[in-house]
Amino acid sequence: MSLLAAIVLLPLVLGTTLSLWCGRANTPGRRAGAALIAGAMALGALGLLLSQAPAVFAGEVIRTQAEWVPAIGLDADFRLDGLGLMFAMLISGIGVLIVTYAAFYLHKDDPAGKFFSQLMLFMAAMLGIALSDNVLLLVVFWELTSISSFLLVGYWGSHPKKGADARAGARMALAVTGGGGLVMLAGMVLLGQIAGTYSISELLTMGPQIQADPRYPLVLVLVLIGCFTKSAQLPFHFWLPEAMAAPTPVSAYLHSATMVKAGLFLMMRLYPVLGGSGLFEGIVATIGLLTMVFAASVAIFKHDLKGLLAYSTVSHLGLVTFLIGLATPMSMVVAVFHILNHAAFKAALFMSAGIVDHETGTRDMRKLGGLMAMLPIVGTLATIAAAAMAGVPPFNGFISKEMMLDEALKAGERMWGGFGWAVPVLATLGGLASMAYSLRLVHDVFFNGPPRDLPVAHPHEPPWGMKAPVLLLVIVCIAVGLMPMTIAGPLVNLAASAVLGAPAPGFSLALWHGINLPLAMSGIAVAGGAALYFTLAAGRKLHRHEPGPVSGKGIFTALTDGLFGAAGRFTVRLENGSLQRYAGWMVALALVLGAWPFFGGPVPGTGERALLPATPLALVLWVLLGIVCVALVLGHHLRFRAVVLTGVVGLVTALTFLGFSAPDLALTQLSVEVVSTVLLLMGLALLPQTTPRESSAGRKARDAVLALGGGAGIAWLAWVVMTRDHDSIAWYFLANSLPQGGGTNAVNVILVDFRGYDTFGEITVLGIAGVGVLALMDRFRVRRPTTDPDGRAWTFPAVPLMLRQAAKVVLPLALVVSVYIFWRGHNLPGGGFIAGLVTAVALVLQYLALGQSQADALLHAAGGRRYVKWVGTGLGIALLTGIGSFVFGHPFLSSAFGHPIVPVLGELPLATAALFDLGVYITVVGATLLTLSVLGAASKEGARA
Repeated sequence: MSLLAAIVLLPLVLGTTLSLWCGRANTPGRRAGAALIAGAMALGALGLLLSQAPAVFAGEVIRTQAEWVPAIGLDADFRLDGLGLMFAMLISGIGVLIVTYAAFYLHKDDPAGKFFSQLMLFMAAMLGIALSDNVLLLVVFWELTSISSFLLVGYWGSHPKKGADARAGARMALAVTGGGGLVMLAGMVLLGQIAGTYSISELLTMGPQIQADPRYPLVLVLVLIGCFTKSAQLPFHFWLPEAMAAPTPVSAYLHSATMVKAGLFLMMRLYPVLGGSGLFEGIVATIGLLTMVFAASVAIFKHDLKGLLAYSTVSHLGLVTFLIGLATPMSMVVAVFHILNHAAFKAALFMSAGIVDHETGTRDMRKLGGLMAMLPIVGTLATIAAAAMAGVPPFNGFISKEMMLDEALKAGERMWGGFGWAVPVLATLGGLASMAYSLRLVHDVFFNGPPRDLPVAHPHEPPWGMKAPVLLLVIVCIAVGLMPMTIAGPLVNLAASAVLGAPAPGFSLALWHGINLPLAMSGIAVAGGAALYFTLAAGRKLHRHEPGPVSGKGIFTALTDGLFGAAGRFTVRLENGSLQRYAGWMVALALVLGAWPFFGGPVPGTGERALLPATPLALVLWVLLGIVCVALVLGHHLRFRAVVLTGVVGLVTALTFLGFSAPDLALTQLSVEVVSTVLLLMGLALLPQTTPRESSAGRKARDAVLALGGGAGIAWLAWVVMTRDHDSIAWYFLANSLPQGGGTNAVNVILVDFRGYDTFGEITVLGIAGVGVLALMDRFRVRRPTTDPDGRAWTFPAVPLMLRQAAKVVLPLALVVSVYIFWRGHNLPGGGFIAGLVTAVALVLQYLALGQSQADALLHAAGGRRYVKWVGTGLGIALLTGIGSFVFGHPFLSSAFGHPIVPVLGELPLATAALFDLGVYITVVGATLLTLSVLGAASKEGARA
């Protein structure tokens, strides 16, 4: 395993599982253990990064490659350059501070294991974005950040007071960022099609070629939508303030230092590919500048402390987006520098806001005030961080803000035609509003008279576990402000060079660049912001402000409500609960689509291929099949008879497979028929014996036409295909099963090796189906009737003695047969799927012979819940077998085989695919018995009184 992959897998695998396991009991020791594990994983990832930093600073780009799904271009390739190092260090470094802070912030009733495991999942996803060297892999991690942030924002979803806001904020964040990610996926696929590769390292060298393609504008817009949704740019900004329903450690980590910067990272990462054009500058710089000014103006009027910080975050994200859009070497230097500065002061401010909320019980600045006397250390730290955010010297934010104003002045000479003067004016107004909301944060919370109606009467300083992370970040703000080139200069130069794909221009990070126009603009912003705030705050006018009726959230809610309303009305008109109607529409549509290519063209007939003679046995089977199908149609209203006749159809299908020399399929079909027939009969025990009211003659005629048309169409297509010669891929599998898969049974080698990915998906669906049955029918009970429909007494005779005795003998014999079929499956007919079905049939017999209660007791599976673990174990074995191939640098689910010499046994043909097959076996048995146990439990109740 490569070191870069380990950086991602450390929190992804160990962090999530160990934190969840340790914190499963919410005791003080377990809570502390979960926090220690999460902190250790974050610190370990940071340590691995730092071990590679010297090589990166020396100019090396570290790359590792591993195939995953090479057929579609998805590879597990990772890359570490200056940009990736900077972002990965931010993610892991601030992650350590957030874990420390959260350990003291969370209430004793908050499930710590759940929180830290989800935080580790998010950290791994962000590290994956920063280190990916494949755009499709980057999209996978991108969507994983959306899912993990959804879980973290909705962490308090079951809280009696905070639950509604948490659920709403989580849904909105997932809808916007997840939807933007899907749009971005389309752009990434199209980008790969243009370039002929999905490797980021290769794409970075193909910028001119890609921008010359006529599809470049479409790719640019699709990718930017993903970036803008993730980084909360207009008009997608509204989800971020709503996500403030998350616990404050989540806000400090996701919504200030990491997740919302993913969009900025991607624009920087793909800048050599997509950036530099007039279209790129026009879209990105304009959206960024407008977002910066709009969000800063809104932040002034927010009464909620985290709401103010949320809009200030949107504003600063707009500032960086504006700088990226300017597409000059120096603007990229400033953008990188401000990302570092913003992460430091904004994470500190969010954690300070969490302390205030934690100690006072409110975030409403109309109630807060005078807290400097009660929280002097927190107040001092928050004041310094707010000054850095406002761009006040001598802190880090002042330097990057002044450099931004200088870039805005230069941009005004080439942007917006005759309105270029508006660019520096708007940039100055953004800085002015930033000063105003920063001043409000400090003044309204820590000064401005005594607090009013606080839920907590006597706030006090929190433990140092909550203050220390804030202190460290504030020290960074001060140190970078006083010694910017010494502390931040090398990293800024390294990251900016990686963005530009060339050495960064010479730059000077300093507090003093002389008296110039950017300094004057900065002074106007500071003085004007202070004047604006105190003018608005006079007489508490600002506290009486109420938001307007139109907002981004309101528009989004109206659109989603309208969408769901339209879907509901459409569903009511289309969906009347009639399965007959649904099936009719599907068959009719299939007929139309199937016949469409032949409208107006020649209709193919029988081909030239020689036909095989029909044997007497085949004729008998066809006649039997026809009789059974007619009987099934005529007697379908008797459900028991319909199930039995359907089983006969399956039996004929198995004999057909056998006749075509496919014993694997025949054995599988027979086993499936036995298990499915039993499950269907158990399901019918919960339903009336006959179907509901029969259809009218007209509907029957319509259904007959559709059925005959569909059957005739499929038969005709099969005949057309089978009577023509064609190149079959079967010969490839027959020729390569032994040399490449290590087995002579081509069917099993296909299932566990060549098409193992498909098989893994199928057993996953099977497991989901079993768990779905449990979720739908858990605790569902039906009392057994005392009389039949004719009024006769209904008796339940004991299970025949012969069946009970036979079941005792059959089970061990069936298990031996299952083992035999399993082990021989790679070279002879058999395998994990068939062995699982044979085992399931034997265990089904135990349920039939012993009854539900005794069989559950025998297998220690009361209510079927034990079988859920069987399903999970099987899927886990199959997954770990697939992942294991990564360790040796091979694609997912690649198998290895050999013929080791074992004492006594001699030479044994062994393949790692057997482990995957074991997972298939356990999953099949678990899902089958889970369904069986749940259906049986539904009728365990005694007869009606």
